Amino acid sequence: MLATALLLATLAIGPASADAQAIDLARYRMVDLTHPFDGETVYWPTGQSGFTLMSLSRGVTDKGYFYAAEAFQAPEHGGTHMDAPLHFSESGQAAEQIPLEHLIAPLAVLDVTLAAGGNADYEVALTDIVTYEARNGPIRRGSIVVACTGWSSRWPDRMAYLGDDTPGEAGNLHFPSFGAEAVRLLVEQRGVVAIGIDTASIDIGKSSDFPVHRLVARANVPGFENLTGLDKVPAKGALMLALPMMIKGGSGGPLRAVALVPR
Repeated sequence: MLATALLLATLAIGPASADAQAIDLARYRMVDLTHPFDGETVYWPTGQSGFTLMSLSRGVTDKGYFYAAEAFQAPEHGGTHMDAPLHFSESGQAAEQIPLEHLIAPLAVLDVTLAAGGNADYEVALTDIVTYEARNGPIRRGSIVVACTGWSSRWPDRMAYLGDDTPGEAGNLHFPSFGAEAVRLLVEQRGVVAIGIDTASIDIGKSSDFPVHRLVARANVPGFENLTGLDKVPAKGALMLALPMMIKGGSGGPLRAVALVPR
């Protein structure tokens, strides 16, 4: 909480008044980490539906002004989204219960694109964390840690992105993600508040028992999946804002994620 408060305080610059302080966003480069939602959005293969948008009104009204409104329908888990701890823990926090300090925090980016490029089943390992910290210093308590695998460049080609495009079948998926040993260290020893990945799951595609999901859920640490743009964010120094739809009692929800990178 302190780390987040200090970072947010550094943003509160510019002319001060009795009511508020200006935020000088010119000092930051904003990187959108979100895939847009549309008919091509990738969802888990066993899901029974995807994202649909239905027009309710679009055109000039009888009063002479233009008016547009749509209704959308989508599962919680698909596209760029958050897994709330409830997703894999009966006693875990639901979407609306996650503290803002777990959603707005310093960002550490582990670059594993080289290893993942040669192995679709690559798991982020302890050695990746050791290498990161040797170059960038210890991962700060209260950080969000994400792994950049390069997989977002394959979006939205389901075969390339998931490793298999058989409808209703999730037994032959292949894409990289976190390994349980690395995540255990991040959660238990580094005190991270969230993890994220630019693939479809915080567990590797071929996983059938989802150890990473279960590990972070027990610790009330949310996961962010199907991120993009991580290659545009430095290894350290950025701030992540990951604000999901606040679905009461939800096990997750669509996410708008942004990185603020100091210029």
